[in-house]
Amino acid sequence: MFQYNLTDHHLGTGGDDGFLHIWDLRQFTTSTPVGTFKHHTAPVTSVEWHWTEPSVLASTGEDHQVALWDLAVERDEEEEVDEELKNLPPQLLFIHQGQTDIKELHWHKQLPGVIISTAHSGFNIFKTISV
Repeated sequence: MFQYNLTDHHLGTGGDDGFLHIWDLRQFTTSTPVGTFKHHTAPVTSVEWHWTEPSVLASTGEDHQVALWDLAVERDEEEEVDEELKNLPPQLLFIHQGQTDIKELHWHKQLPGVIISTAHSGFNIFKTISV
């Protein structure tokens, strides 16, 4: 699964290993992604960039989760991090659960921050917390 961000020259891909990779198409001659994130515990089924926020994307996986990412977020080295959150990437902003066998997601183009996801168990329409 992959999706290209037109405004920022980045490509987001997700694989069967559950990793989300970000590639810079201006440097595509190298085989190294500019960012790699691990949250999904099963294959990634869909990746889509937000249509107005070039650093924000969402991903779904066979682990029954929709994850919202903001690649502009960085962890402050001096900041104390709660033990439960220590192993999560700071770019992971939001996790939506409750569907099974999620196949696809799309950002709604008329309602800011709204995601529509389709799954074997039906579809969900929900508003994220930050976009």
